[in-house]
Amino acid sequence: MRSGRKLSALGVVAGGLTIVGPLLAYLGAVRPIVGFGFFAVGGILAVLLAVGAIVRLVRGRGLNPGSATSLLVAAVFVGLIVSGSDHPRINDFTTDANDPPALRFAATLPENHGRDLSYPPGFAAVQQQCCGDLQSVHVPVSPAEALERARRLAETQPTWRLTQTDPAAGTVEAVATSRLFHFKDDIVIRVRPQGQGGSLVDMRSKSRDGQGDFGVNAARIRQFMVALRTADGTQ
Repeated sequence: MRSGRKLSALGVVAGGLTIVGPLLAYLGAVRPIVGFGFFAVGGILAVLLAVGAIVRLVRGRGLNPGSATSLLVAAVFVGLIVSGSDHPRINDFTTDANDPPALRFAATLPENHGRDLSYPPGFAAVQQQCCGDLQSVHVPVSPAEALERARRLAETQPTWRLTQTDPAAGTVEAVATSRLFHFKDDIVIRVRPQGQGGSLVDMRSKSRDGQGDFGVNAARIRQFMVALRTADGTQ
């Protein structure tokens, strides 16, 4: 009976951690990676407790509220892990791995002090295997107009905050913030002349935390580049 109560209490703790972690990060009380750490610890604990709960069910002992909580939390946690297992454990993606756009203004932000914002050379081969579709986009307008289109489109992104537009360098930089944990990713869009009055647009998106990003940065680049390719300058 006593062990059952302990397991039930641990189940409640596991469920609490998976709620408190995201909540604290959302409120800004802790860093996003710390909030995610609470969430991960709660999820791992829930998985371990869920195994015990299943054993109890097989033995016909039934479920207490804590065990039921563990099963529910474990199912959600494992589902998230499985959904992210198809993505490589890198957190920096670009449309030009040979000459990736530089995050120059991002490097001046206080929160990036001491961070290495260069594109890791080893990521290029990994990215090519999973995301070979991330390619530069040709826009049949002048670099100035292409940069303006990119800036206007970036302004419409709900989770982005523009940090700099540099016409001389042909770049737009921004920071994207995730809705729940408030993880921040640094973004740069680069425009260069190509052909007779046309422009070549490249993009890079890099997470500040973690080793993997669950495919967020690659998906962001795909969505933005498709929108830019189909834009007619009337946004």
